Amino acid sequence: MENFPEPIYQPDNGENVVSREPAFIYPPKFQKPEQATNVWLRSFTSLALYLILGYYIFPSYKMLLLITAIVIVHELGHFLAMKYYRYSELGIFFIPLLGAYVSGTKREVSQQQSAIILLAGPLPGIILGVIFNLVDNNSIDGYYPFDISLSKIALLLILLNLINLLPIYPLDGGQLLNRVFLDEESILSKVFIFLSAALMCWAAWKLNFYILLIFPAMMLLRLRPDRKLDLTEKRIEQEGINADTSYEDLPDEDYWKMRNILIEEHSAFKDIPKSPPFEYSHREEKVMTTIQSLLHRHIIQDLSIAGKIFIFLIWLAALAAPWIINMDMSYFSHFGF
Repeated sequence: MENFPEPIYQPDNGENVVSREPAFIYPPKFQKPEQATNVWLRSFTSLALYLILGYYIFPSYKMLLLITAIVIVHELGHFLAMKYYRYSELGIFFIPLLGAYVSGTKREVSQQQSAIILLAGPLPGIILGVIFNLVDNNSIDGYYPFDISLSKIALLLILLNLINLLPIYPLDGGQLLNRVFLDEESILSKVFIFLSAALMCWAAWKLNFYILLIFPAMMLLRLRPDRKLDLTEKRIEQEGINADTSYEDLPDEDYWKMRNILIEEHSAFKDIPKSPPFEYSHREEKVMTTIQSLLHRHIIQDLSIAGKIFIFLIWLAALAAPWIINMDMSYFSHFGF
């Protein structure tokens, strides 16, 4: 817990008296310690757990490494696109048995940038798979890197990335549909997410792979309205605090005012003393994260109808890639298709 000095009062005309109108200087808002090293440490730790668990699941360590390489290529596409568009706190995290995801934050979210970021994951893998398939088809004896035929590698590249393009939230295709073609705040968007959750529950039951239920559970929890945060937002508006800003630009005064409102309105923070005195709690990072979530995020509608049609055609072509190149689909039977 860090203590801060009491209000600073300015002397009146250089005399040793305290003015009736004190100039109060608020302590700085909480800043999370630099965690770049920790982010990558968590990334490598999650990768290690992913590989260890996968070793006991996959029949061949070569197949495990191939699947892992495909996942890494996919996530690197997202990562590099997000880095290009200046997302902060970037990291790649692996989920055993389920895949991986890239985490990053940005206040102003552009539809166009979002579309590029979402497509930057699956498209490189699909393109690479198409190239590998053409190379294998035009060779006499075929290629067998790591004792796996190039045609099977091509099919896995296309299959795994194609599944990710399906219009089901939170897959890349579902996020693309929700961000570009639906209004994320609309009733239609919420209905789409509910339908996606129901479909994933059905898939978990049908495939007898119940770990998939994690996704619909998280999706539905995210949709559940938080009345306490709604009350907090109303109080912030009533107090005249500008929430239409980034955390970096949020004045220190507004931080401490929002912090007091949060403590008053949200039961999860009732145990934290209000200010003054001005001191950080041992849970200050959680307070900061909640205040960040209360600041308004902008979604820039910068895609024209022509732009949306162009993205839709790319999406459709990627989904149809195996049939466009007349790929041998017999290996799909190994995956239950």
